[in-house]
Amino acid sequence: MSRTTVSHEEGAIYEFTPTLDPIATVEPGAELTIETRDSLDGAVQTDDDLIESVPEEVNAATGPIEVAGAEPGDVLAVEIEDVRLAEDRGRVVTIDGFGLLDGHEDIEAPRTKVTPVAEDSTPDADVVTDAVIEFGDHEIAVDPCIGTIGVAPASDSYTTLVPHDHGGNLDTTDVSAGNTIYFPVFQNGAMLAMGDSKAAMADGEMCGTGAEIATDIDVTVRVIDGDDVAVELDRPLIETPDAWKTVASAESMEEACELANLDAIDLFATEHGFGPTEAYMFSSLVGGLEISQVVDPLVTVRNAIPKTHCDGPF
Repeated sequence: MSRTTVSHEEGAIYEFTPTLDPIATVEPGAELTIETRDSLDGAVQTDDDLIESVPEEVNAATGPIEVAGAEPGDVLAVEIEDVRLAEDRGRVVTIDGFGLLDGHEDIEAPRTKVTPVAEDSTPDADVVTDAVIEFGDHEIAVDPCIGTIGVAPASDSYTTLVPHDHGGNLDTTDVSAGNTIYFPVFQNGAMLAMGDSKAAMADGEMCGTGAEIATDIDVTVRVIDGDDVAVELDRPLIETPDAWKTVASAESMEEACELANLDAIDLFATEHGFGPTEAYMFSSLVGGLEISQVVDPLVTVRNAIPKTHCDGPF
């Protein structure tokens, strides 16, 4: 099957709405290359380029892409095969009014640090890294992830700065090459869009950004019939080689953790025949809460379930 390219130059959104118009339509099983621009739309190219406040339009998501035949109740699987850097620099910024330490007297905002992409200079020949980003004298291994990815929501609309049950600005390091992310389908065609990639980012995204950068993303999209899903998905689910990770976003860390844990409990109860309390107890033994981001309008967490204890819902 030939690979179809969908570019941000054809269309990108700044809001996930229930009534999105597609810029492309593909069949289930389609292999795609999604071309994205950096989250700040190229406005930052040097350390002197400052972002005074959060832009009204930020995190452009290439799309929407209609997946033919996807219907509400189905699940859209997005297998991420590769995330390639498409420019020679990233950028990390602080913005007044945004970030975990916003308002702390020692934290300067706005501030910009451009992170050039370079070859790894590690002297150890046994260490193989294709590229690094430079932060002053420090080299950080390139490990790209997709910050914003989602589908058309059920009823309300959400800007591409906001994460929710449809996905959106999840800022989750596991949304990366080698993993698959699953979305509940709320609207016909699913209406997939993605962008806001990072060349590198730590869990939490503390200052409000990773190394924001344009990328080319290779994915394969599949539609899973709702009748073939053992546990109905209310929110995104990530599959890594070793784990299933329930993903939830909410106004508080506690609420997000609760939602992610409830989703994990549903998986345990369905697969192992546990009652709710047994599944809850089991989750406290084998689950693992992880912070995705703490800086967006809603915070995002995930609960990692080793595949040794769960085969997943598909």
